[in-house]
Amino acid sequence: MNQKWKDLDTPTLLLDKTTLSANIRTMSDFAKENGLKLRPHIKTHKSKEIAKLQMEHGAIGLTTAKLEEAEVLAHAGITDILVAYPISSQVKIERAIALLQKGIDLKIAVDSLEQIKLLQKALEKTGHNLEVWIKVNSGLNRCGVEPRGDAVELAKAVLFLSQLRIGGIFTHAGHSYGARDAKELERIAIAEAEAVVSSAEACEKVGIPIPVRSVGSTPTYRLAGLVEGITEVRPGNAVFFDSIQVGLGVAKREDCALSVLASVVGVYQDRIVLDTGSKTLCLDKGAHGLDSVKGYGYVVDHPELTIERLSEEHGVAVFESSSDLRLNDKVRIIPNHACTVANMFDEYTLVEGDGVVGQWKVDARGMRK
Repeated sequence: MNQKWKDLDTPTLLLDKTTLSANIRTMSDFAKENGLKLRPHIKTHKSKEIAKLQMEHGAIGLTTAKLEEAEVLAHAGITDILVAYPISSQVKIERAIALLQKGIDLKIAVDSLEQIKLLQKALEKTGHNLEVWIKVNSGLNRCGVEPRGDAVELAKAVLFLSQLRIGGIFTHAGHSYGARDAKELERIAIAEAEAVVSSAEACEKVGIPIPVRSVGSTPTYRLAGLVEGITEVRPGNAVFFDSIQVGLGVAKREDCALSVLASVVGVYQDRIVLDTGSKTLCLDKGAHGLDSVKGYGYVVDHPELTIERLSEEHGVAVFESSSDLRLNDKVRIIPNHACTVANMFDEYTLVEGDGVVGQWKVDARGMRK
């Protein structure tokens, strides 16, 4: 394929294959060097091809945010899957059982007595057993039981349910995205790991083994993963990185594998208009409490531009003095939040250097059923 990415129609989602491979190796090398298992989260990329690359580079399994993503992975032949979401509706439990019936080594997050009773009731009808992981709250205050005492009580309840077995304890320190400096980020990472380790140790003191102690969050995994007692890490965004990660100091711009190719559709005295609005770049300017970026994406090679506002199909970029961009010029934009932007496209256009080398589908994008 001799096509150049600069000749593509826009907006187009570009994925730098060389940078992607380097990011995957970095995650894998960290896990290997520190005696940890690696279970990357696929909610960022939602791609069978990228999932397979991660498995080839040493991942022991994968993590999903949605049961639907797990179904996509299963269809791709990947069998060891953690659904890091506490499913409880009858229809989703039935679909989880369907995956078990296909031989998938499925793990489901649990965080309430009511939920595990619903899982037990459905599983009793089938004879299947299900591995569950207890999710603990490490400060994000979203899902998860409180560490230690509440985790022990839930673990004890699981022991009385014949179709369930405990495989691990895990957490997600998403509030790390609100860290204002490296010291605060480290504090959050240590607390994340300690919430998991202390909960596992409390369970084991009462005779309940906890084989896996897992932490996630791209900003923290290389810190939390070093805490004694942690056995597994689950980074997601680290496969691509984005402007939020750069703003947090977790990555450099050259580490960002994902970008959006945009065209200039309007040049005015005080602004440049691009064909990338909220339906392309999304509206993220930070996560969980911190605006860590300026504007709605970083325009590569044009630091004079700030994408100040978005409507659905238009991105309005302003500049302090001048810009040399003209009508129909093309630019690359590193998104603020790669996960949400990837979910807006049907495919990745793979690039190496200035050439296009292929396309991969965003297989699990927009899944709702």
